[in-house]
Amino acid sequence: MDSQDWDDRYAASELVWGAEPNRWVVRELTGRTPGHALDLAAGEGRNAIWLAGQGWEVTGLDFSAVALERAERLTAELPDEVADRLTWRHGDARAVEAPAAGYDLVLVAYLQLPAADRRTALRRAADALAPGGTLLVIGHDLSNLTEGVGGPQDPAVLFTPEDVLADLADRGLRTVRAERVHRTVGGEPGHRDGRGGEDSRGGQGGEGGRVAVDALVRLERPAG
Repeated sequence: MDSQDWDDRYAASELVWGAEPNRWVVRELTGRTPGHALDLAAGEGRNAIWLAGQGWEVTGLDFSAVALERAERLTAELPDEVADRLTWRHGDARAVEAPAAGYDLVLVAYLQLPAADRRTALRRAADALAPGGTLLVIGHDLSNLTEGVGGPQDPAVLFTPEDVLADLADRGLRTVRAERVHRTVGGEPGHRDGRGGEDSRGGQGGEGGRVAVDALVRLERPAG
């Protein structure tokens, strides 16, 4: 899907992914010392907004102008001290440029791209990390096709934790966590009926109470 496809999809529905942050983002990042964060493929901004509420200074980047307009509207409804921590940028995750100081956190959540594009985006994300920074990658796992529900049905845009580690093997990062995690789909915050689950991009409809399989990888750049 290109940027126009995503503009059309966001324009057709209010809050495609819901307002609540992704559960794995909350699990992995709650209580961490805030700093400067980059949310790649931020969509309508739910994870970036949550991070800002936790004290992070967040840049949210997406290549859908419609999604970013919605994120701006949501930001305008926030308390000033939270809204002031949010910056929205239109751009491509495969070509992101980091400031010289880098980011303390880079989040890549459900960016489902063909392997070569994914590798480019993840390497850009890794290179944007400051010393001591964290890269958190979450997405629909390849095994979700046969063992889970929802999500894209094209294996070319799915990946495994091992794929992420291979993509970043030469980036000097330390692996904190690399695992498959299971997410119950249906009747929960963020679930979109007929869209296959909490975070699916281009997925098929799911059934309430079934399980989706996600890939989760958390890496750190050594502080030295």
